[in-house]
This record gives sequence, C-alpha cells and structure tokens, in this order.
Amino acid sequence: MNFKAVIFDLDGTLIDTIDDLADSMNSVLLASGFPTHETNKYKYFVGDGMKNLVKRALPEGDYDDSIIEEYLRQMKEQYAKNWAAKSKPYSGIPELLDSLERLQIPKAVLSNKAHEFTVEVIKELLPKWNFDFVYGERQGITRKPDPSGALEIVNNLGLKPEDILYVGDTSTDMKTAKNAGMYAVGVLWGFREEAELLEHGADSIIAEPLKLLELLK
Repeated sequence: MNFKAVIFDLDGTLIDTIDDLADSMNSVLLASGFPTHETNKYKYFVGDGMKNLVKRALPEGDYDDSIIEEYLRQMKEQYAKNWAAKSKPYSGIPELLDSLERLQIPKAVLSNKAHEFTVEVIKELLPKWNFDFVYGERQGITRKPDPSGALEIVNNLGLKPEDILYVGDTSTDMKTAKNAGMYAVGVLWGFREEAELLEHGADSIIAEPLKLLELLK
C-alpha cells in the first residue's frame, strides 16, 4: 500500500466537539420546555448533518418541515455562539498533523457539519496547519456517506481513490470511504465503538492518532 493523501472527518476525529454540540442543542430544547439529553447521547445524534441532529434530539412527534427548519435555525444560532467554548483537538492530533506536514502528505477535511462551521473550526482550532481542502455540508453536494465530496477532493488533488486514507469515527465515515473506493481507517478516540466501525467496513482501526503514520510507511 502506498497512500499519498489523508482525508479526515472533523467532529470526533480531529476535534472533540461533543460538549458544545450538546450544550447548544440542549439550550434550544430548554427554551421550548422540552427534556434535554445527556452528552453521551449526542454521540449518536451527530454525524449525519445538523438537521438530523435536531430531528433526533427533539421529543418524539410529528413535525412538519417548517418546524424542523425553525429548530435548526435556533440550533445554528446557539452553536454560532458556543462552538468554541469547550471544543479542542484530541490529544495527539497536533503531533500527527506536524508529522504529515514533515512528510509532505496532502490532507483534507470532509465533514457533514455545515460548511461555514467546518471552515471556522479548522481556522480557529487548528490554525497552524495547512489543509489542502476543507469541506462541510454544502448545497448541491450530497452529504456523507455519499462519496461525492470525497471524490471531489481526490479529483482536486489529482489522485486516485485507492491513494487515499479516509479517517473517521462513525459508520457514516466508513461507508463514505467504501463508497468512494478509499482505505477506511476507524478511530477509537471519537464518538462510536469499534464494533460499529468494523461492521461498516473499516480496513484498519487505530487507538491513537500517531498510529496513522504506520499506514503511510
């Protein structure tokens, strides 16, 4: 195997964002008199875009799309205020990014987080490192696990899917890698368990960031 670039998921892979996501959505729920959720439950609400997070966090019921859109608007408003309160890179991520830059390995980010938040998080919390491409959920591009975003990055890099390590922490990420024809690396420091990652196609599992370098040797 001779991998030439790395695509990272964001939440649960590069940055531990779960507290700020949970706090923001819980604020929206409280404002409407709804029950809130423990932070760990949000690890299973996230991963498929903010609209799906909102749907999963709301109490069971029939909500028409206009109601969902209103709660989504409130969530985006809260998250815009709070996204950097507790979020931080996982231990070992700065050292991994340093190593990738020394090796001159191109790197990119592909997230189902809204594009504007994805760009802002990378800019503010990982400012020292150069990412060739940073993409969140964008209009006209189907979110993961559809491979469109991943393949766009590959084409822009001038590489082939089999040249890419795709790194993420959820079944959505593993399915994205498989759908795109990339090598799927599941990480154990994120939001989901090893069994989920293996079930959905992980080619390798790593328990700490620097272990990724072994796949590049």
